[in-house]
Amino acid sequence: MLARAQTFTIEGLQTRSVTVEVDIRSGLPAFAIVGLADAAVREARDRVRAAILNSGYEFPAHRITANLAPGDVPKAGPGLDLALACAILAAGGQVAQERLADHALFGELALDGALRPCNGSLAIAQATQEAGMRALVLAPERSHEACMVEDIEVVVARSLRSAVRVLGGGAGDPLPAEAPGDRGDRHAIELCEPDLGDVHGQRQAVRALVVAAAGAHNLLLCGPPGTGKTMLAQRLPSIMPPLSRAEAIEVTRIHSITGGLEGEGLVRRRPFRSPHHSITTAGLVGGASRGWVGEVVLAHNGVLFLDELSEFSRATLESLRQPLEDGRVAIVRARHSAVYPAHVMLVAATNPCPCGYLGEAERCRCSEADMARHRRKLSGPLLDRIDLVAALERPTARELRERPAQSSEQAREQVLAARERQASRLKEEGASTNADMDVRMLRAHVTLDESGEQTLRAVQDQRVLSARGQHRLLRVARTVADLEGSRCTSKRHLAEALGWRAEAALESRRAA
Repeated sequence: MLARAQTFTIEGLQTRSVTVEVDIRSGLPAFAIVGLADAAVREARDRVRAAILNSGYEFPAHRITANLAPGDVPKAGPGLDLALACAILAAGGQVAQERLADHALFGELALDGALRPCNGSLAIAQATQEAGMRALVLAPERSHEACMVEDIEVVVARSLRSAVRVLGGGAGDPLPAEAPGDRGDRHAIELCEPDLGDVHGQRQAVRALVVAAAGAHNLLLCGPPGTGKTMLAQRLPSIMPPLSRAEAIEVTRIHSITGGLEGEGLVRRRPFRSPHHSITTAGLVGGASRGWVGEVVLAHNGVLFLDELSEFSRATLESLRQPLEDGRVAIVRARHSAVYPAHVMLVAATNPCPCGYLGEAERCRCSEADMARHRRKLSGPLLDRIDLVAALERPTARELRERPAQSSEQAREQVLAARERQASRLKEEGASTNADMDVRMLRAHVTLDESGEQTLRAVQDQRVLSARGQHRLLRVARTVADLEGSRCTSKRHLAEALGWRAEAALESRRAA
């Protein structure tokens, strides 16, 4: 007898529909699974057999062939267990087949028949809705993720017996209560974040942080050890705007699939990823194995912080050029290709020289060769994609005693107001921040006054900035104007943006 059940498999960040076909024939007892199954799926034979028997059902003592269609799509993970078990029971006449066509089944089976959750429940629910199916049956632990998707029925099954009851027309198990920690208490989140008010001195760096957050610009912090570069970067999430619902669903989907999701509800905080400088290229952008995503993808809609930038390998840093420009990562291998979202705000920190004490003659012992190697790590094309470079100095004792420049709450109010102005201006363009503006949008939305035009022409005549650098200069100038609430971009705004450019900041460091 033949029976079919519907489920899904996950490859990278994509879901693929899988039809589990089970055929039971007379012959010596055997259980074969075909259809490009990985080790976890092949091992399902023993899990499914034990779960069926321990749930009080009969396991057919015949020749069982399970085909996972389509046969050319790799199937991975234990999430196919429930569909395999239900298809076997249906083929053996122990479960009605009518509901198998419009109920997707997803979950791992324990040996006693209990249903365990699997990563990617939100992605599976979205795929179920897109496939036009009526319901998704899954374990209770990840059911709140699936409930974020509209137009499908999410049915909770704590065990194989519960799933069989649902397929027979019965009700599912109760939806578990949402844990208090999953409700996304915004006030609680803000209290646990480091505050910008902890930073004393470094007023220019704090200003650069606010400008970067307001326009979603890439930022480089350059200064000697102990000047607060890492401290500033860690406080960036506290001044950034909250995720929109669409952004939150994207982030939740990615972290649900990769197993990095905390709790079951929507992710409320923007991702902040800080990989160690020993990370490989594949670890940063992905592609170490089929479906592997890197740190830049995990930081999607958030912040990627690279501390000790000059310690990263040059190849690793160069791999960031395309994601920073396009907002996506394209992984191409001999027999596989994938495109992943990577819309990130890059924040990096570096020392001005290998020892970190450039300009302090009594402490810096770096040779010209050492400096040349240090500069080669920070290639021109990568620096060209960084919008602001803030040069930090050691604060004086007086500056350390002064009151902080501003708290995170004050900075966040400025950032939110600037973001609202940008969203209102760009709502017809399909963009939301100044960093997203392309050349056409710059021409349409960045209006310079007469003195600003003269300043820009002077910069162009000097040929210090590339065309990309000039476009990024205008984006930052527009953000400075948004922070002031100005409709026109003036010479003052352009001058501040020019002062944040890598060419100006690094030259002043070298001159020191």
